[in-house]
This record gives sequence, C-alpha cells and structure tokens, in this order.
Amino acid sequence: MAKKVLTHNLSEPLQGAQAATYDIRTGTGNLTINRLASSDGLLASGELEYLEKQNQPTCIVEARSGKAALTLKADGGRQPGFRLPWAACNGETNWMIHLNPDVATDLTAYTGGGNLQINLADMVITRVLADSGGGNLDMTLPDGATDLNVTARTGGGRVTIELGNGMTGHHILAARSGAGNVVVRLPAGVAALIHASTGMGKLIVDSKFTQIDKGTYQSADYQNATDRIEIDASSGAGSVSILTK
Repeated sequence: MAKKVLTHNLSEPLQGAQAATYDIRTGTGNLTINRLASSDGLLASGELEYLEKQNQPTCIVEARSGKAALTLKADGGRQPGFRLPWAACNGETNWMIHLNPDVATDLTAYTGGGNLQINLADMVITRVLADSGGGNLDMTLPDGATDLNVTARTGGGRVTIELGNGMTGHHILAARSGAGNVVVRLPAGVAALIHASTGMGKLIVDSKFTQIDKGTYQSADYQNATDRIEIDASSGAGSVSILTK
C-alpha cells in the first residue's frame, strides 16, 4: 500500500535580517533550493513533504541584531528497497525551499539519499555545504560572488557545479563523488588552481590550464591574480571534468 504524502507549508518572516544561516536536512528526500520570486517580508518559504506516519518537519528560527538562523529537519524516514548508490536516485519526499535573495546566506543542505538541486543565481552567498548520501547534486552559483567557500559532495551520484561570472576575491571549491561523474564549469578567463583526481574514470581539464604536477593544473596568472579560485575535484569511480564556459 502506497504511503500517503502530506505537505507542510513554510513561510518565515524576515524580521529585519540582513544575514542568515540556513541548516536544512531532509532525511532521505529530494531537496530543491532557489530564490524567492519577491524578497518582500520573507526570510524563506516553501513546501515540505513528509509521510503520514512521520511528524511534521521541525522548524526553528532565531533572529537577533540583523542576523537569522533557520533550521529545518525531517522526522526520519528511509527510502524503501535496495539501490546502488551510483544508480539514478529519488527520495521518498520532495522539499522545495525559496530563500530571500537580498540576505547574505550561509547554507548547509543535506539529504541522506535523495537528489539536491541548488540554484543560487542572483543571491548573496558566503558559504555553501551541500551533501547527499547517494543522490545527484546540481548547483548554480551567483554572478559577482565574493570570497565563496563551497563544498559539494555525494556518496554515489553525479556532481555538477556552475560558477557565475565576475567573481572577486579568493574562492575555494571542493566537489566530490564516491562513484559518479564530477563536472565543474568555470567562467572564461578566471584565474584558477585545480587539484583533480579519479580512481577509475577519465580526467578532463580544459587546455587553458597548464599541468604543473600530477593532478594539479594552474592558469598562467594564478599566482599574481587578486581574484582567483582554488578547486579540489575528485571521484572514486566516475570521470572528473573541469571546463570553461
């Protein structure tokens, strides 16, 4: 007998926040995060599914002195049946969450086995930690970002990261999969230091970057560049590709 899926509607007021820390944990569900269509008056909104035998997702909000902390957590649940981690994954439930684009955002997003789709275009982002136990992970980062610190990892699915144009400052990006393919797409002309490795797959690095050591590549202007990025990309069994747009 199919399990009944219920929905909890999320709507959290802004309360004057100019910066926010989000900690979002879906259990084994799929998670999609993007921006609010309108930033007026809300910190976050969304639709959070849960199974009828579970409690509603836990939502805790703390706000003080222009800073907010929002924690969302699912009440357990597991995906039925056995599935290899690198096979196409799909969680039991779906969470769709929209964040205020004008708030400086520190984001942690976790799912135990579902897919993660994170589109942060046109948002103010400082840090991202995205983690899936075995699902696919797709992330788009904003144009004009400053000093980003991003980690994207999954136990078995693919990881795809697209960086925005006009990055300033020093950026750090780690993209890892236990078994799936990893693809990082960079803006043309960005200064980069790249550490890339794969246990069994193919390694593809854009020819604009010069190999300086085993698994290490660098743009000619990296050492003296004010605006630059350091990338650590790896997969246990899939291919790793570092490409320019």
